[in-house]
Amino acid sequence: MNKPLFPEVVVNGQKIPPAAIAAEAQHHDAPADKPGHAWRKAAHALAVRALLLQEAERRGIEADPEEIAPGQCETEEEARLRALLDEAIEVAAPDEAAIRAEWARDPDRFRAPPLWEAAHILIACDPRDKDQRAAAEARARALTKEVLAAPKGFARLAEENSDCSSRGEGGLLGQLGPGDTVPEFEAALRSLTEGEITAAPVLSRFGWHIIRLDAAAEGAPLPYETVRPRIAEALEKAAWTAGLRDFVATLAAAAEISGADLAIH
Repeated sequence: MNKPLFPEVVVNGQKIPPAAIAAEAQHHDAPADKPGHAWRKAAHALAVRALLLQEAERRGIEADPEEIAPGQCETEEEARLRALLDEAIEVAAPDEAAIRAEWARDPDRFRAPPLWEAAHILIACDPRDKDQRAAAEARARALTKEVLAAPKGFARLAEENSDCSSRGEGGLLGQLGPGDTVPEFEAALRSLTEGEITAAPVLSRFGWHIIRLDAAAEGAPLPYETVRPRIAEALEKAAWTAGLRDFVATLAAAAEISGADLAIH
């Protein structure tokens, strides 16, 4: 008989089905050539969940599911877990000294969003269509070569070739901030220096972009009073996470667990 690839996971006598672990593993990152990493992360997550639900049962905790988004409610198990953690983990709000100390550690971290002025030439395609994507890429690469050879011709090439309505303005997009463009486009903006044009076309859900960064302004540092609520929230979340870790560690120390490592992750 072949030995199972992964050990059976048992928490205080409760077996966690391999099928459940396999389903959970899809939500955990791991190298493509090391699927065991995702399996172990999934086994850990489900073992912790089982341990917490057992504790909720031991305490006799019941809770009504709450709406977490329009038309979406918690499951009964999620409601019980929420109620358990509300009861078991108490976190005091951080005091003024702690908040100010966190800010003073590196005030430069807290800045207004950057702003960019940019132009682009879009060669539209559906990236999911292999042939269409390849044809558009070939056209975009040829235009990139032409633009890089004669940067002053960018506006003319945008007017003649771009599939974006900005072609009427020579490809100018005006002032942009974080979140104003698709992630791939924004990543390219962040990598460019003023006046630089992308050396290769950038693919997004809309097609291939040739991007020129005309100006960039780093956000100004924000005053303490402005960022204080954000820092306080982050400190409180960190304290809650530490409290959860300690609570799980206490439960695990008193439990019989096999097939999963519940050491602090």
